[in-house]
Amino acid sequence: MNIILLSGGSGKRLWPLSNDIRSKQFIKIFKKDDGTYESMVQRMYRQIKAVDPTATVTIATSRTQVSAINNQLGEDVGISIEPCRRDTFPAIALATAYLADVMHVPTDEAVVVCPVDPYVEDDYFAALKTLCDRAAAGSANLVLMGMEPTYPSEKYGYIMTRICEADACQGDADKVGVGTATFSSVKEFKEKPDLETAKKYLEQGALWNGGVFAYKLSYVLDKAKEIIGFCDYKSLFDKYDTLTKISFDYAVVEKEDNIEVMRFSGQWKDLGTWNTLSEAMEEPSIGEAILNDKCEDVHVINELNVPILAMGIKNAVICASAQGILVSDKEQSSYIKPFVDKIDQQIMFSEKSWGSYRVIEVEEGSMTVMVTLNPGHGMHYHSHKLRDEVWTVISGNGTATIDDVETKIKVGDVLTMKAGQKHKVVADTELKLIEVQIGDEISVQDKEKH
Repeated sequence: MNIILLSGGSGKRLWPLSNDIRSKQFIKIFKKDDGTYESMVQRMYRQIKAVDPTATVTIATSRTQVSAINNQLGEDVGISIEPCRRDTFPAIALATAYLADVMHVPTDEAVVVCPVDPYVEDDYFAALKTLCDRAAAGSANLVLMGMEPTYPSEKYGYIMTRICEADACQGDADKVGVGTATFSSVKEFKEKPDLETAKKYLEQGALWNGGVFAYKLSYVLDKAKEIIGFCDYKSLFDKYDTLTKISFDYAVVEKEDNIEVMRFSGQWKDLGTWNTLSEAMEEPSIGEAILNDKCEDVHVINELNVPILAMGIKNAVICASAQGILVSDKEQSSYIKPFVDKIDQQIMFSEKSWGSYRVIEVEEGSMTVMVTLNPGHGMHYHSHKLRDEVWTVISGNGTATIDDVETKIKVGDVLTMKAGQKHKVVADTELKLIEVQIGDEISVQDKEKH
């Protein structure tokens, strides 16, 4: 099975855990059997491989997320990098061309496209396999997965089938059963409605449009070449910044006549807000937190090295990270985005392919950072024009290189790099450094790779 996972957005509704680099799909809140935590993207990748160990997984994303993906999933996962944001149609076209021209997947094979961040169980991935098989059979150009609504929602678009579930009977020409799956032809799509309209849609047997669909590679390649005009993956990548921003729904789905939908009634949750995210948490708190017995329906995530004490609070979410602190009524947490948009701050935490960094302190003329390198990983060889750096090793060991001179480093060692000196460090074990950056102008742009 070929799968394209769409990984986009900054997830501002989950501030302060998420930011422009650390999107919600990389936040580790799901507890595994061994007591450790995994993120949405790790959970989904693990579930895909459990259902189909041979699945080819490609993540369509921006450059800013590549390091986090490699950090959490390793180097083997396929990544289709968008040079800039151009909405889902260009992203899917580029990822499809990546599969065909870079991964050499035959164009008569089918691929499933789905978001990277829904909260689902194993039956969802079995349904993806059925969806992919249906597309491979070629009975329709596009095969959608429609989510069976659990309540009248104003957050989703709706798929209207030609024969509603309540009125359909076995053998209808527009409704075909395959195993336990049922496919219906699509009548039309509806935009996100108001509450009363949503109730009417549910009475008519409509399905939520969860942005999950399958097609043969050749179908989207032909559509994209017709709409965009390009020769192959490289030519599309090179002209990507000139493309018009448009969703796949508008560009392709809503204009396609030969289209089917498969009803999915299993668990499917969009964890896009603190309210919905807390529902998926298996315990009331992650990190150091104390809730007294008067608290009701309170969830806490604490990434700081100080305790949080909550007393007598009800229906609330509390989150503390290097990026900030949120204390909110759960219902009100859905309205966080316009407030976060007004907050102008630098990135305080980021995962890299080699590990992670966390900003500890920012002063005039200096910044102090905690750097963690994973075993066997290292930074790129680089230099800075405008700042000096001082590293203090606080745990682990490794090898530092300064102006081509290698030195073994251990706990307690202090290294100084003047502006212009080339340097890097490679970890033998997990290696933690306190990095002090000193200069009149400290910027992430002040970095030259060698």
